[in-house]
Amino acid sequence: MLLPVIAEAQQPVKRPRIGWLAVRPASAAATIELFQREFSRLGYVDGKNVIFEYRYAEGKLDRLPALAEELVHLNVDVLIAPKTPAAVALKNATKTIPIVFLDVTDPIGSGLIDSLARPGGEYYQKAVVAA
Repeated sequence: MLLPVIAEAQQPVKRPRIGWLAVRPASAAATIELFQREFSRLGYVDGKNVIFEYRYAEGKLDRLPALAEELVHLNVDVLIAPKTPAAVALKNATKTIPIVFLDVTDPIGSGLIDSLARPGGEYYQKAVVAA
């Protein structure tokens, strides 16, 4: 007597993708190293259970918008910008992917947020309403 066997394929585990946009690789190296070390402490290893997508403008600010669009089209889960020009390029490229910026002198004046008390943004507002 033959019994049917049902085999279920294991679904691949989705690895979070983090997009990183910087003007120069050298200026971002120390910050990236720190991020990777801290992520590693939390159990996240680049290429193993998280994927970092790095893009650098090689010192040419006019390249930032195209690189920001490239990261958005990769469908990353979150974007990181270490400086103001990269953060502005990312904000102009997406209204749906969260952006974390690190060293921005005037986030209100540069148009990145509405206020420090309520940074807001379309994505933030949708996330709060959905919660």
